[in-house]
Amino acid sequence: MTHSNTALITGASGGIGIELARMHAKKGSDVVLVARSKDKLEKLKEELETEYGISATVIAEDLSVNDSAQRIFNKTQQLDIAVTVLINNAGFGGHGLFYTRDLSAETAIMQVNMVSLTQLTHFYLKGMIERKQGKILNVSSTASFMPGPLQAVYYASKAYVTSFTQAIAEEVAEHNITVTALCPGTVATGFVDAGNLHGVDVWKKAKSAESVAICGYQAMERGDLITFNEGKLKFLFNWIVPLLPRKIVLKLSRQVMEKTA
Repeated sequence: MTHSNTALITGASGGIGIELARMHAKKGSDVVLVARSKDKLEKLKEELETEYGISATVIAEDLSVNDSAQRIFNKTQQLDIAVTVLINNAGFGGHGLFYTRDLSAETAIMQVNMVSLTQLTHFYLKGMIERKQGKILNVSSTASFMPGPLQAVYYASKAYVTSFTQAIAEEVAEHNITVTALCPGTVATGFVDAGNLHGVDVWKKAKSAESVAICGYQAMERGDLITFNEGKLKFLFNWIVPLLPRKIVLKLSRQVMEKTA
């Protein structure tokens, strides 16, 4: 049996995910690393085990595939790993007018950002409730607080994550389990390449993945409901955006996503 504070982290091969894995391992706790790239995960496993003396389990799965969440859960069951911390970090977007984009790409965004996240949460919550112990961190986005022309499906998928997180948090609070949504602004990760976002000005001021991971991990430890990585974003999305006329919000949102380069 692994240590009692084992974290399963999706999207662990880079960006925010790799930093969250390092933070958890640094505390002397075991990790289950999930991503598509087995090579990158094996490299991270070696790093974490060598540096922190913990046990890292690698599960190479593509969360855009229908039954991947079930396979991940089955694997941890077979290995007798009790996951007490679930970090749903995997997610991606895409840029362009919805009606011109490839439908299979949009479906993959929904599968990773919403469906697999929901399934993993459902699978692992049951054990957490039995043990009366658990923490879940869902990596959402400030995109979840408004519609996103030119990233319609991505923004909508993150709105789902933030809403779902809050509802589940209320349901499981009595079982000593907390659920936290991390809502960062732009982050310097592989997201720009994956989402075809080169030339979008807002990404030129992106924050480091490490700083966002620290913000999210600490919020999860405190049991916060929603956390922003910048105070000004918190103010903007809590107090300004809700008061603006919807059509103005849509125009501003689109302007932010227009490519200038």
